[in-house]
Amino acid sequence: MKKILLVIMLVITALFSEVQAQKQIVFEGVTIPRTMKFENKILQLNGAGSRSKMWVEVYIQALYLNQLSQNAKEIINDNVEMSIRIEITSALVSSGKLTRALHAGFEKSAGENLDALKPKMELLKSYLADEIKRGDVFELTYNPADSSVWVVKNSELKGKVPGFDFKKVFFGIWLGDKPVDEELKNSLLGI
Repeated sequence: MKKILLVIMLVITALFSEVQAQKQIVFEGVTIPRTMKFENKILQLNGAGSRSKMWVEVYIQALYLNQLSQNAKEIINDNVEMSIRIEITSALVSSGKLTRALHAGFEKSAGENLDALKPKMELLKSYLADEIKRGDVFELTYNPADSSVWVVKNSELKGKVPGFDFKKVFFGIWLGDKPVDEELKNSLLGI
């Protein structure tokens, strides 16, 4: 009888562990959920990668989509829910450094539309102005219902940046023709 109970307990433990493993993955020491919920919709993890500067990993980034894709142009141009999740992994990251890096990537992505979109970039930067520390998690999620990118830090909504035009340039920072990091782009696309 004891052996049967032991076997049953081992089977239940193995099943529970398998279910937990399916809900999240660990990437370079950071636990990344396989799905995220946004406005009662489930987004799936499309890919994840790390961003490094001067041999220091500064953040782990994940891309969530409602339908998995490896087509960067389609993702950028899709008017559907999608999200970028960034978890800060280095104490060297500050609000100023993060916003400067985003601004540089935004300039590359915007091209000739930069002047028209600059006020929206400044609005985004204002939502990221609070102190940033290791372990902070940002979710930057596009919502087609109000055509805006929702900026969430550690589960708290900081604000919304309006415009499908902004969304396309914003996601283009990592997925565009001139991404901030080609290797990260490929990781986000699951390539």
